[in-house]
Amino acid sequence: MTTTPFTSRDGMTRRRMMAAALAAGATMPLIAASPGWADQASAEPGAMPAPSGSAPARLTLPKPNGPHPVGVVELHLVDTSRPDPDAGPGHYRQLMASLWYPARADADRYPRVPWMPAAVLRSLLASADFPPDVVLAPLTAGHEGAPVHRTGGRLPVIVYSHGAGSHRSDHTVIVQELASHGYVVVTVDHINDAFSQLPDGQVITPIRDGRHAMHAVDYATDIRFVLDCVEQLAAGHNPDYERRPLPDRLCEVLDTSRLGMFGWSKGGTATACVLLTDRRVRAGLSLDGPMQPGPTPTITTDLHRPFMMMTAEFTRAQDPNVAVFWSHLKGWRLNVQADGAIHPSYGDTQVLIPQMSKLVGMSDEELKAWIGTLAPARAVKIQQAYPLAFFDQHLRHHRAHLLDGPSRTFPEMHYLP
Repeated sequence: MTTTPFTSRDGMTRRRMMAAALAAGATMPLIAASPGWADQASAEPGAMPAPSGSAPARLTLPKPNGPHPVGVVELHLVDTSRPDPDAGPGHYRQLMASLWYPARADADRYPRVPWMPAAVLRSLLASADFPPDVVLAPLTAGHEGAPVHRTGGRLPVIVYSHGAGSHRSDHTVIVQELASHGYVVVTVDHINDAFSQLPDGQVITPIRDGRHAMHAVDYATDIRFVLDCVEQLAAGHNPDYERRPLPDRLCEVLDTSRLGMFGWSKGGTATACVLLTDRRVRAGLSLDGPMQPGPTPTITTDLHRPFMMMTAEFTRAQDPNVAVFWSHLKGWRLNVQADGAIHPSYGDTQVLIPQMSKLVGMSDEELKAWIGTLAPARAVKIQQAYPLAFFDQHLRHHRAHLLDGPSRTFPEMHYLP
């Protein structure tokens, strides 16, 4: 679910709507639960104690379709070349990241990682003035620290950047799908514009002061540092600030000659900024990015590498910045759009909010304001198919006919000329 302060057309922020739904749903007994909602004990990662007499209700994410189980490991990255004035004298820019990868067949021996740490969810609810009595995060397909699946070759690497005021978990459906198909995916919390948690337990929340606003170009600077860290990993070094252990032989599977990037909203714009400034990234995907990079409001530099836009509300027809950016794409390019999609429709919101709506008694109109009219099951299939096809084509050179034009499998997807 997105926690970005993007405002819907009815004027209410989606972040506050999400917090309201979580807070209300967390304090209600689970009624007519769908299979799998209450099959996990509250002692599992990501759960907090339920009120006396009520069973914990856990939301669920769809399983990835790839042939490999998924492993995940957390990284704390500190860029000692960049002082962080928001953190005070002597502090440097720090980021939290998760590295997702194909794991060995015995990954089930390792615990599954929650979608978001319980303390971070608690902070999210408190920031919206709702009582965080019970929060049950869905469990992801990622097994913490599971051994890496080794095929004898190296694997392409994709970096993910979230939207404003959001978090690195926001597109886990896409991330774990890519990892299950043999990609290494690095998801990043842009600290000070994200809900996150440091290894010492400190919870970091977005700074809501306009004087400290982060722009897409600032996200791009973070990502370039993350790419440096990926190269360190591939060279056999551990970039984690605390030098926490990594899965055995992880360094040996990273192919830094095949780097891609995708992002949502501000992260989609950051993806464009990175491709324009860093030749290491070979292909970029934007999920409804507004293409407003920062102090300079419009991107006016030609880009000659593959770029794909999955638009919803920030369309070329409605947003001149997006139209101008599209005109500067001089290499392979594609713009697709799903019927009924709204800003967060290509992310986890589309599958998690409908589950919560059953707990809080949302009306059909309230749910529509959250997810548009794109059916959640169809949204999941779109999220699992299109990013994978894009990166398969441009990082693995596997022709993805799905990208050639309208598909009978996805009749709701429009291929915009």
